[in-house]
Amino acid sequence: MEFYSLENIFKKCPDAQYYMIIGGRSHGKTYAALRYVLENYVTKGERGALFRRYYEDFKGNRASMLYRALVENGVITELTDGKWDYVYYRAGGWYLARNEMKGKEVHRVTEDFPFLFGFPLVQMEHDKGSRYTGTVTTVIFDEFMSRTGYLPDEFALFTNCLSTVKGQRTNLKVLMLGNTVNRYCPYFKQMGLTHVKDMKPGQISLYRFPMDDNRETQVAVEYTNMLRESGTGGVDEFFGFDNPKLKMITSGVWEFAVYPLLPCKYKPRNVLFTFFIRFDNELFQCEVINVTDENGVTLDFMYIHRKTTPLKYPDKELIYDTDFSPKPNYRRRITKPTTTGEKKLLRYFLLEKVFYQDNATGETIRNYLEWSETETQT
Repeated sequence: MEFYSLENIFKKCPDAQYYMIIGGRSHGKTYAALRYVLENYVTKGERGALFRRYYEDFKGNRASMLYRALVENGVITELTDGKWDYVYYRAGGWYLARNEMKGKEVHRVTEDFPFLFGFPLVQMEHDKGSRYTGTVTTVIFDEFMSRTGYLPDEFALFTNCLSTVKGQRTNLKVLMLGNTVNRYCPYFKQMGLTHVKDMKPGQISLYRFPMDDNRETQVAVEYTNMLRESGTGGVDEFFGFDNPKLKMITSGVWEFAVYPLLPCKYKPRNVLFTFFIRFDNELFQCEVINVTDENGVTLDFMYIHRKTTPLKYPDKELIYDTDFSPKPNYRRRITKPTTTGEKKLLRYFLLEKVFYQDNATGETIRNYLEWSETETQT
């Protein structure tokens, strides 16, 4: 099998501080990053840090089995010339280990200090000024993209945690690994990555952000190629169903749910009210429609589609926008209605009477609604 390698992005973007790597599941992104940390430790004595969102990500089998694939492939034994043969997890750290016989009993022997430390972002305040400061040269932020939501002010938590781990080092590499589970990711906007959603598999983009002292922050973004078996272009036969949710696995494309599409034709006179939602640099037109079908049944629903032309009355039309605005026609969260009219609009979502131009539109609006329900935003 052809799995992911860091070699290409490091070669094309050698001076980046951030390496954002996105693609389908099981492409080997995490494997490659974990191996990179281990190789750096064995050859240079440099350590790594693993970021995840929640404390629960560092408990039980999920943490203990992190290096399982590298152990089973003999990588630990190979890199350490047989001195160590597996990795042991304890109290937020991963240690090189081996078993030794003492009499009739097996005893575990580990190194005195971990080569990889775990940092849950929700615990960031507790890790300030910790003993790990300045000992890490590689940070892995695994599964930085989420379909179920982000922490309040997550980007601030991430950068604060990164500052704690970094210390005074200037040779830090930050590997941000994500599956293509959601086209919306607040990190794209917070980091100024404007074209990630338009990237194609196999593409690498480099963003440069100049600083005042002639230095610059560089972010390299790679959209990994589809995982394929050597010599073939085949797709795993376990995922051949006609379901758009599986495309992320079989081809590495962005995952979309299936959303209800426009149920019938309508004319301009059937539109009772129009408002707009601006989210993730896209503008959507939302129409409340009342129309009679061929059977004489009155249909009352909302239809949402992309708005590709400028607004006619930007100071008068109701606009929901994530940015703050003092204008009286602007609102932010549609799930927090303050007037009778806004409550009526929200009711269409609660009754599931909202239809979309396509699945991509439905996915973006789903993310907006999730954003709208979050009290403190990332």
